[in-house]
Amino acid sequence: MHDTDTTAATAVSTRTAPPLSPFPPLPPEAVARARADLYARWAGLAAGAAAAWAVASRDDGLGIGILYAIPAFGLCAVAGVLLGDALTPPPRDPIRSAGLTPRRARDYVPPRTTRLLIAQVLTLLTLLIAAAVMASPDDQGRAGRTLSATCQGMTQTVGPWPGLFYGAPVLASLALGTAACAWSLRRIARRPSEEQPRRDRALAITAAWGLLVSTPLLGTTTFAAGALLGLDCVGASGSAWILVPVALSAASTMTWSLTTIVAPRAGRR
Repeated sequence: MHDTDTTAATAVSTRTAPPLSPFPPLPPEAVARARADLYARWAGLAAGAAAAWAVASRDDGLGIGILYAIPAFGLCAVAGVLLGDALTPPPRDPIRSAGLTPRRARDYVPPRTTRLLIAQVLTLLTLLIAAAVMASPDDQGRAGRTLSATCQGMTQTVGPWPGLFYGAPVLASLALGTAACAWSLRRIARRPSEEQPRRDRALAITAAWGLLVSTPLLGTTTFAAGALLGLDCVGASGSAWILVPVALSAASTMTWSLTTIVAPRAGRR
């Protein structure tokens, strides 16, 4: 009788025992750091969405507001990542080790994505320079907003065209955003932090730069292709279709950038 009771008690205790987790619980300090980083990043995204909406809502119908809305969102996203980095105290392990090789910003950015973004920057600059050379004033004298061409003895004017009217704000935003992202990557690489959060923040900054590059590239190719398709000149439509792969590449990069800014771990996959 005693053996039966003991066996039953052992079976009950076996059934009711909680399963052991294969992962040890995170210390409270690590949980607090992760929450501060997450809240700061989402605050930057919310501020960026509000700033983008405020800038775009003041558009006068010429599309300038949209050109400034995207950089406003990207820069606010960068500020959110930096705020999370500033609010996260360095790890306080009793024993810490560090390599003798100095950390560099380029060691924390995805190499293939970075090369793609550099290629897109060069493509964007080439398109903007070519568009500026070919541009003409519109009917109200605004320089660089339309494209004029003589086809079959007739002069056609089509627009909008990504001349200096649109290209100058794009170049200014790209220069400002590139400088801000480069400084942010340098700060993240050199500041004491755990390795994985450092890589997550560097990836988010890279994605923000990707948004600042891919969005104007998509707009430039779309404007240029639409204007070229409106011309009756021989070869104009062929030139427009050449821009389609560039636009598709920019759209893919823009989608990846938005996803990665919101969830850097998804971008790593």
